[in-house]
Amino acid sequence: MDLLLWITIGFIIIGFVVLASMKKGMEGKLAFITANMEDEESSTKAKSIIWWIVSTTILGVVSMILIVWWFHNHFG
Repeated sequence: MDLLLWITIGFIIIGFVVLASMKKGMEGKLAFITANMEDEESSTKAKSIIWWIVSTTILGVVSMILIVWWFHNHFG
């Protein structure tokens, strides 16, 4: 197994661990936002949820790129 595969696996595992550890906090923020729609703090919490969704999307895209890159280098 080569270095690119280990980097890919490590990136995916670390990313999932970080996202899973943040999940409960994001659920709490979402519950706060739905309960207090007009609170000014809701805007700040909404922005953090949006950034969490963006980072999750980026993690998925980069993971797919790394997997395709590994397959291209290994089998191509």
